[in-house]
Amino acid sequence: MAKNNKTPEQKQYEKLEQKYETKRPVLKNCLKAFWVGGCFCLVGQAITYFYIFFFNFTEQTAGNPTVATMIFIAMLLTGFGVYDRIGQYAGAGSAVPVTGFGNSVIAAAIEHRTEGLVLGVGSNIFKLAGSVIVFGVFSAFVVALIKQIYLMIIGG
Repeated sequence: MAKNNKTPEQKQYEKLEQKYETKRPVLKNCLKAFWVGGCFCLVGQAITYFYIFFFNFTEQTAGNPTVATMIFIAMLLTGFGVYDRIGQYAGAGSAVPVTGFGNSVIAAAIEHRTEGLVLGVGSNIFKLAGSVIVFGVFSAFVVALIKQIYLMIIGG
């Protein structure tokens, strides 16, 4: 329906709706997400330097254990209920980094633990994470295939 053709009831409802609509502090939420996401990145960088300094990794080889450590930390924080509070405060700042992946895996396991280990935890742990893993493996395969075809064409 066009804006001009609204009935008096619709106009009255719009006024009522605007009166009770929650005003969202978009800039404040963006700053909080940026702050917390940046802190996660800072912790990740510190872990990377830890692996480089104490275990003689290179910058390239320290990436995988750093990601695994960050996921493990997120799972621990989720298990203790801390990650939920961080997520309430930071919003997308806590969901976007790789820690959000760890949180989604363990949160599904915790949510369905009352259904048993196999039917509860086992079948629900990869609800969200399973699609991420499948997409990651498939896209890595496609990229490797494209690279291989490219190398065969140029003779490298």
